[in-house]
Amino acid sequence: MAILNESNLSQIANGDELDDDEEEPGEVIESAPPLKVGEERSINDSGLKKKLIKRGVGWETPSFGDEVTGRKGLDMGIVTMKKGEVALFTLPSDIAYGNGGSDTVPLESVVQFEVELISWIMVVDVCKDGGIIKRIVGKGRNDNQPSELDEVLVKYQIMLSDGTVVAKAAEEGVEFCVKDGHLLPALTKAIRTMKVEEKVNLIVQPQYGFGDIGKVGEPLLSSIPPNASLNIDLQLVSMKRVIDVCGDSMVIKKILEEGENLSVAGEGAAVTVRYIAKLEDDTIFDKKGFDGEAPLDFITDEEQVVPGLDRAVATMKRREKALLTIRSKYGFGEAEVKKGHVLIPPSSTLFFEIEMVDFFKEKEPWELTMEDRLMEAGKKKEEGNVLYKSGKYQRAGKKYDKAVDYVGEDASFGDEQQKQVKVLRVHCWLNAAACSLKREDYKEAIKLCSKVLDVEFHNIKALYRRAQAYMRNDDLDLAELDIKKALEVDPDNREVKLLQKTLKQRQAESNQQDAKLYANMFPQPAKNLAVVTKKLKVDEEKSVGTKNVSVSSALDDEDENNAHPS
Repeated sequence: MAILNESNLSQIANGDELDDDEEEPGEVIESAPPLKVGEERSINDSGLKKKLIKRGVGWETPSFGDEVTGRKGLDMGIVTMKKGEVALFTLPSDIAYGNGGSDTVPLESVVQFEVELISWIMVVDVCKDGGIIKRIVGKGRNDNQPSELDEVLVKYQIMLSDGTVVAKAAEEGVEFCVKDGHLLPALTKAIRTMKVEEKVNLIVQPQYGFGDIGKVGEPLLSSIPPNASLNIDLQLVSMKRVIDVCGDSMVIKKILEEGENLSVAGEGAAVTVRYIAKLEDDTIFDKKGFDGEAPLDFITDEEQVVPGLDRAVATMKRREKALLTIRSKYGFGEAEVKKGHVLIPPSSTLFFEIEMVDFFKEKEPWELTMEDRLMEAGKKKEEGNVLYKSGKYQRAGKKYDKAVDYVGEDASFGDEQQKQVKVLRVHCWLNAAACSLKREDYKEAIKLCSKVLDVEFHNIKALYRRAQAYMRNDDLDLAELDIKKALEVDPDNREVKLLQKTLKQRQAESNQQDAKLYANMFPQPAKNLAVVTKKLKVDEEKSVGTKNVSVSSALDDEDENNAHPS
């Protein structure tokens, strides 16, 4: 067994090292067409040549640092080989034994090595500091590696450097959450790099073991001397993926059984689920699809179930089984709720053992004809309008976004359809901007209004709503520009004039604050300060009557054309 070392060949060649910008060994071979049996090719600029004698199997090749089993050969050539491959490597004298030769090799001799790659063990420096060296002795399946939240089942045996066993997992293994760790830091760090069913051997230095203190013996662990290096045999038996659904640790999904395929339900899907719902004390408060109960059918993202259940189900695959933990924020909140004969206390955490029986997703835009895309876009817009009028601005915004997706620029609409598409996009962008204003997402409102103004530079609603957003973001100069443009289009527009008065008041207040700031920074004679103060008072008097003007109500509570979405 030999360790592949990137410097082996350069050591033969009098210690010359590769420059940082030189090609890695084997790069030419990997980028060139595969060698044919009997064909010879230079591997790199060093003069090393490779002639293929027998093809290998698979596609994997060793890396520097791996342990290889094979007949004698060279590292820079071996890293280009596949398992079972036989090759003849030719080294010119300057990179073989040099001009001096050796006891058995004459001066300035060209040397050839015939190499057969029998097998190799992949070796990984887990922490890149030599503290945990991992030798993969049994490959895992698939490419999934545990994340911090996942629960893993492992088997291990921990030994001192003299072979003394100090800890061993039970026959069925040990289960724990990755973020919580187990016994020593090295286990967690190594597990994060492993695949299910992978078997490894770890050489662990003290900083990732039990440090310079060691460990006093306990039921599952013998005494560990200070500064002890450890040898660990480790297997990742299985893992349960755990997902933070909402990103705030309030809805946690632990996957008990993976579902079918890669497709998840997503938003707006008609789903069929069955579940048993419990409280923390294991009291069952709801049950669907068990003991004669019919499964539950609902549409995701339509507020038909508690938010946490809605959001989690949207992430599930067909036949997936999971355990959901839903905190009160995404459950029933602070309310006391009665479900059947069970009274659910305020701030209760809910637990669902759930299975996705089936789901039906809406067709994607690319699956529809142009006529159907226009029809679906119109439906989504109307659904958004209904939600907007009900005060459900986030859901309304999603409907408008979906409508725009159906009539995206990737579609090939006819000339007459293009006119309808333009009108539909403009209305949806304007309506979505109104939703963003209601939700105080002013950056998004500005973005959406700007899209409208890119195609209709004189659109007064877009100018008005963007000016509102600029004002809420304290970008008063930009708001003033949009208001001026709007009044150029419609000089008598009442809503824009009211907004202009509010802007002037805000500008006066801002000027007054600036004057106080500069007065403190650069003290002035009392006479000059009085002049500045008098001027500010005059400006403020000019804007009298603009206080308490509700910008949003001036637009949203008027007639159908102004108050509600387009």
